[in-house]
Amino acid sequence: MNAPTPAPSRTPAAPTLPDQRALAPDLARGVMLLAIAFAHAPLFVTRFDRGSGPANAIASFFDTLFVANHARPLFAFLFGYSLVQLLNGRLRRGDDWVSARKLLRRRGWWLVAIGLAHVVLLVPIDILAPYGLAAVLLVGLLRRSDRALLWTAGLVLVPATAMVGVGMGYPLSQGVPTYAKASVAAAGEGFWTLLAGRLGSWPFSLLVGLLIVLPGVLIGMWAGRRRYLDEPERHRSFLVRVALTTTALSVAGGIPAALIQAGVWTDPSVPALWTAVVAQPLTGYAGGIGMAALTALAAVAAARRRGRFTTAVEALGRRSLSGYLFQSVAFVLVFYPYGFWLEDDMGLAGAMGVGAATWLASLLIADLMRRSGHRGPAEILLRRLAYRTRQEGSGPR
Repeated sequence: MNAPTPAPSRTPAAPTLPDQRALAPDLARGVMLLAIAFAHAPLFVTRFDRGSGPANAIASFFDTLFVANHARPLFAFLFGYSLVQLLNGRLRRGDDWVSARKLLRRRGWWLVAIGLAHVVLLVPIDILAPYGLAAVLLVGLLRRSDRALLWTAGLVLVPATAMVGVGMGYPLSQGVPTYAKASVAAAGEGFWTLLAGRLGSWPFSLLVGLLIVLPGVLIGMWAGRRRYLDEPERHRSFLVRVALTTTALSVAGGIPAALIQAGVWTDPSVPALWTAVVAQPLTGYAGGIGMAALTALAAVAAARRRGRFTTAVEALGRRSLSGYLFQSVAFVLVFYPYGFWLEDDMGLAGAMGVGAATWLASLLIADLMRRSGHRGPAEILLRRLAYRTRQEGSGPR
C-alpha cells in the first residue's frame, strides 16, 4: 500500500504567480549576498595590515561578530526554505510526491555539477555543491514529521559546530586570523597550479561544507512548512520574538571570539579560547535565523511602499544564483594575477570595501535584468538542466 503524500505546509497555499511572489524570501536572499560578499572578499587578500590599522581592527571585529558563520547559516536556512517552496509549487501543479522528489534531487545534482564547474573555472570557495548534495540527501525528509526535522537538525548541529570550532580555534591558538588561514589568495600562482590544488581539496571541502550547512537547511525546511517568510504579517509577533532572541544570542556568543580575532583580547587561556570558538558558530546558527526574521519584518513595511532600493534587492534575491557567481567573477578580476592582482595591496577593510562594491554592482545588474524581463543566466541554465521537458519547466516557480 502506498504511503499517503504529506501536506507540504500547515495551511493550503494559494497559487503563486510570478508577479505575486512573497517579498520576504527574495529580500532575504538579496541581503544574504551582501553577507556572503563580506565573508568571501577577505579570503582573497594576502596583506591584512594594509591601510588604516583602526579600520582593519574594526573590520576584523565586524567580520567575526556579524559575518563569519552567519552568512552561511542564513544561506542554508533560505535554501531549506526554498525546498519546501519548490515542493509546494510542484504539488499545486498536480505532480505526485515521487515525481516532485525526483525533480528536487535532479536539481540538487545539477547544483553539485555547477559548484564543481565554479571551482574549476573560478575560485576554490564554493557553497553551491554542498547545498546541492544536501538537497539530494534531505529531500526525503520533506514528507517526514516536524519532530523528525528538528531532531535531525539537533543531531547534526553537534558535529557541525565542532567542525567549525576546530577550524576557527586552531589558527586563533597560533595567533593567526581565521580569514588568513582560510585564504584562497593566488599568491602569484598560475591558473593550472591553482586548479590542481582546488581539485585535490574539493571532495574534502564538499563533505565538510555539507556537514556545516545541514542544521540550517533542516531548520529552513521546518520554517518553510509554516510559511513564516511567505506570510510575515500573519506571523509578525512570532518573528519579533525570534529576531530579538536569536540576534541577542548570536551577538553575545560571537563577542569573545571577535575580541580575540581583533587582537583586543590577547593571550586568552586555552579553556577560554576553545569556549569562545565553540560559542561563536553555535550561536552563529541562531544569527542566521535572526537575520532571516529581521528581513521578514522589514519586508512587512517595505511591501506597503516599495522603494527603488527594496525593488533592486528583491530583484537580486530572485537572481541569487547569478548574483553569487557574479561575485566570484568580480573577485577573480580584482584580486588574482590574471586580473588586476590587488591581493597584496588591500587590507581587510579594503577587501570588505570591494565586497560591498561588488554587491552594489550586482544590485544594479539585477535591477536592469528585472526591467528587461530577464530571469538571470544561472537561473535559466539550472532550469534547463533540471527540468527535462519544456512543459515541466514552464509556469510559476
